[in-house]
Amino acid sequence: MSYFHTGGCKDSCCLKVQNVSVKIGEDNVLQDINLHVHCGQMVALIGPNGAGKSTLLKALLGQRDYDGVIIFSVPGQRRVKARIGYVPQSPAFDPGDPLSVADLFACCLSKRPAFLGLTKSLRTQVLECLERVHGVDLIDKRVGTLSGGELQRVLLALALEPIPNILILDEPLSGVDIEGMTNLMDMLDEIRKKFDLSILMTTHDFSMLPKYADTVVLMDHRVLIQGDPQEVLDSEEFRRAFHMKEDC
Repeated sequence: MSYFHTGGCKDSCCLKVQNVSVKIGEDNVLQDINLHVHCGQMVALIGPNGAGKSTLLKALLGQRDYDGVIIFSVPGQRRVKARIGYVPQSPAFDPGDPLSVADLFACCLSKRPAFLGLTKSLRTQVLECLERVHGVDLIDKRVGTLSGGELQRVLLALALEPIPNILILDEPLSGVDIEGMTNLMDMLDEIRKKFDLSILMTTHDFSMLPKYADTVVLMDHRVLIQGDPQEVLDSEEFRRAFHMKEDC
């Protein structure tokens, strides 16, 4: 989806979500959502199941109609098209499927049939993509045999080709072990600093947020509270949203 500059942030590119609402049938799934994400920032969307987080991502991706305004702006440019990289929730692959990581990239980056194998130039391109996520050694592995963390690296490498302005990840920590989560968050932190891109992610794992996120947005069909990660996690709004007792 394209977002066009209409002025605003003086010294940084940014994504603005202004009064965005989504109605599905008679249900108000999102109500007056407002977000402001600068390039280089990592913003985490949290909330109970059914809070509308995935619906908001679909609106940003142009996959869901909405009311309101979504703007991507770059200082000094009147009109700019934003590139969006998207990593969906981990899809399931059959462990017996012969599809390799190289085959997956061939299908996504080239019109050449995967069964013909990679040309030398395409293999070089795939290796460059995997290098961004420290996953060069995965190129010939079968996708169905990858661990949760390895699969996330492959999907992330695909989302980073070409380098986007905004990287959207839907539950990237799902199905990843503790060590894998730390490695993945370290890598995302490295990527957003290296390429100065915005990262917007949903997650149900809150332990990593104080270290890595710049802002946490707590949602339940609307924005309940947003700001510093620890302040949001310690808030009364957080306790109410997740039905936690005062002493939890």
